[in-house]
Amino acid sequence: MKQYKCLTNDSSKANAIFVPFYSGLDVGRYLWDPNATRTDETSMQLTEYVSKKPEWELLGGRDHFLVAGRITWDFSRKFDNSTDGNWGNHLLNLPEIKNMTSLLLESNPTSKSEIAIPYPTYFHPSSGIQVENWQEKMRKSKREYLFSFAGAPRPNIKESIRNILIAQCLAARGKNNCKYVHTKPDVKPETVMGLLQKSDFCLQPPGDSFTRKSVFDTILAGCIPVLFHPGSAYVQYVWHLPKDYSSYSVFIPMDELIQGNVSIEKILLDIPKEKVREMREEVIKLIPRIVYANTESKVDSFEDAFDVAVKGVLSRVDRVKMEMKGGMNVTADRVIVPDELAWKYNYFGNLDNHDWDKYFG
Repeated sequence: MKQYKCLTNDSSKANAIFVPFYSGLDVGRYLWDPNATRTDETSMQLTEYVSKKPEWELLGGRDHFLVAGRITWDFSRKFDNSTDGNWGNHLLNLPEIKNMTSLLLESNPTSKSEIAIPYPTYFHPSSGIQVENWQEKMRKSKREYLFSFAGAPRPNIKESIRNILIAQCLAARGKNNCKYVHTKPDVKPETVMGLLQKSDFCLQPPGDSFTRKSVFDTILAGCIPVLFHPGSAYVQYVWHLPKDYSSYSVFIPMDELIQGNVSIEKILLDIPKEKVREMREEVIKLIPRIVYANTESKVDSFEDAFDVAVKGVLSRVDRVKMEMKGGMNVTADRVIVPDELAWKYNYFGNLDNHDWDKYFG
């Protein structure tokens, strides 16, 4: 943000106001701390400070935004300190923060004030040529495996499908149709990226939460992601990934895997080779939008994940201002979303709590 080309210190000229609060570093100190007063202290200080600034008074913070380098659930602890409320802090539940726009690695898909932005990958290009060269390299990469899975089991997470994926992968291994890599602490990133680059399809189940950094490593590698929960990508990265998820990914419902009704190998083998090539090309086209360019270089030949996110924020703030000008008393969490995003909130509005919470048990 400090190097953003349209940055100004004059708030009267600003379309949006960035709040440089390191929320991830703050909450990381007290993730397991049962003392809510200590855990929430800095968040409370932040809102008290910001809400007294003259910039805040104009729109009540509706033109403000912050970035959190962690997932929403680390900042969504309930106020009542109930048994499920001892994790993280309640930053995102504060009324002042709900007036703002929050960019996170994973959002609560039902919240209109939270927007998910891509996890950083291993590639931070310094020029458009580097991106183009990488894309061409991924087009020419020899795909030795039909599909692969890089990850560790999650035996302690109820409803985790990882053991099923590992079993199906190992069962297909003799045909060279699948390759599994257990991501133990000593496994190097080069090993994982090498596997993704050699695969047509890459299995991407939920991680410790809905999303997973590996989804973006997969896209970077030109591998077609196979997803099992809509919360892993489709209703998260609405600014960075296209609505038509079938153009760049394969979706297999988690329930069908758990019930033993599907064979991943068969589903993927049944996709025509020409369709696979088309999908891979769509994946490769997404690469510029999901990588963060080298901050020490000036890259103007393409829009990276940062550019897409800032444009999204500015568009949201403009919409809020228009609605307030029309007499509406809106917050960022109640703003009328554009038609192209309305499907996301309709989708989750039609889900009951059991369906949405199933992954968490």
